[in-house]
Amino acid sequence: MNYLAYKLAQGWALAVLTFSGCKLTVTGRENIPRKDGFCLVGNHNSIFDIVLLLAAVGRPFGFIAKKELAVIPMLNLWILILGGLFIDRKNIRKAIGTINEGIRRIKAGGAMIIFPEGTRGKGRGLLPFKPGSLKLATKAGAPMVPLAITGSYDVFEKTNRLHSGPVSVNFAPPIATADIPTEDRGGLTDQVYGIIDGMLRKAEGTAPFGGD
Repeated sequence: MNYLAYKLAQGWALAVLTFSGCKLTVTGRENIPRKDGFCLVGNHNSIFDIVLLLAAVGRPFGFIAKKELAVIPMLNLWILILGGLFIDRKNIRKAIGTINEGIRRIKAGGAMIIFPEGTRGKGRGLLPFKPGSLKLATKAGAPMVPLAITGSYDVFEKTNRLHSGPVSVNFAPPIATADIPTEDRGGLTDQVYGIIDGMLRKAEGTAPFGGD
């Protein structure tokens, strides 16, 4: 996504938040690298998550969307403008090509977001991560910034109508992947899952801040 397109998208997202009456709280923004390529890794409860991330991240980013969204008028255009890539999970060769393009963008200094659950949670809590869901970051040797989004399901996905309410985006410190040997990367999934789950519990008041 070029910078002008990002600023237009960010302005749109801020306008949507103002119109909806949602109060957005952002913590940990200082953990987002100001330059070089990296991956955001977060939970995904609602299509409203993209609005929140556009308002919160502070620099352009892209993401990978399922190919079925490519035929939806207007939404497909927005995905392309926002730097999205369409993936065909049923065609392994094409899917690998899409992942490789995402890796190329990260190595060129861009940012990509990963939703490792593979689908929207829709209020069911943090779902298990799909196998290999972090390869976009590990193959690019890029830092991963775990993030936790709360409130997005209630303000939109729950009724498919926009409601006001508190929403938050919390960013954890980045996790370096470049120097992790391939044989030691298996623990990354559990590590990132634990960080995101912990942030969600704290944000939702089910665990004390500073606790496990």
